[in-house]
Amino acid sequence: MKFKALLIASIALVTLMTIGTRVSAQAKLSEKQKIEALIQSVQQLKGAQFYRNGSYYDAAKAADHLRMKWGKAGSRVKTAQDFIEVVGSKSYLSGEEYHIKLSDGRKVATKAFFTQRLKEITAPKK
Repeated sequence: MKFKALLIASIALVTLMTIGTRVSAQAKLSEKQKIEALIQSVQQLKGAQFYRNGSYYDAAKAADHLRMKWGKAGSRVKTAQDFIEVVGSKSYLSGEEYHIKLSDGRKVATKAFFTQRLKEITAPKK
């Protein structure tokens, strides 16, 4: 009887440790990893166009621009939220807001797009 109880307790402990490890791994994304995930979310959009300063760019060029701008932002970007505000939402030069024209024709402001993606990236995995 004791062996059965010990076995059940051991299985429960291993299960809890596994779940805890998954949650912990998700919570341990660095801010740099979160930012890169945001950029990749644009880069992987098929058929989408990124609007900035009066022109549309494909997803690869948009990702390159965001990485370049992130690099130039230096200490102004410490968190993924900083990235959204400082780099991903509008032009530093003109102040004009960026948007993404999705393959189905819908337009979404990059601030809203990145904010939603950040929520998805940081949400605990089920």
